[in-house]
Amino acid sequence: MAESLRTRPTDEQIRDNVLRELEWDPSIGSTDISVVVRDGIVSLTGFAHSYLEKFAAERAAKSVHGATSLVNNIQVKPRMVRTDPEIARDVVSCLRMHPLVPDEKILVTVGDGFVTLEGVVGWDFQRRNAETAVAGVNGIRGITNSIRVQPSVTPEKVKEAIEAALRRSAEVDASRITVTTHDNVVELHGSVRSWVERE
Repeated sequence: MAESLRTRPTDEQIRDNVLRELEWDPSIGSTDISVVVRDGIVSLTGFAHSYLEKFAAERAAKSVHGATSLVNNIQVKPRMVRTDPEIARDVVSCLRMHPLVPDEKILVTVGDGFVTLEGVVGWDFQRRNAETAVAGVNGIRGITNSIRVQPSVTPEKVKEAIEAALRRSAEVDASRITVTTHDNVVELHGSVRSWVERE
């Protein structure tokens, strides 16, 4: 059956499917995560043992058909209590080891287990990879990614490259997506069939 003809699941069905995804994912060990769904909006609350586990729960919920948006209020209560200097040292080390992160351009601040990443990079994938690189550090309770992107190419070139990438992607129907740029900001407009396709 075509995706457009598929009936939207009820909130109860979405909630059950999110709970099953959380149960099925081996990277989620916490049994203290609650799920509430209203009008397709999934809210996660409770506790996880690591920031990576919180991130995995979010990813699992987003993969469920019918979930239109997500609120992740899971609190991280690490099993291992570590000092901020220990966490900062490991975060800096992870950034240095990641081949796609310009670690010399990133400033790390840690307070009470919460990590803030700041700096300026040339590409958004570098900004995203910086956060992914440090997400698994033990003791992190949360990450704020304040890294800014200052592109070295023109917005028009970026627009052309994004449109070409959308046309190449088997997961995205490019004909339903419009790309616009203004003031170094790229906006995507249109409709997609799932949260995964949106991402």
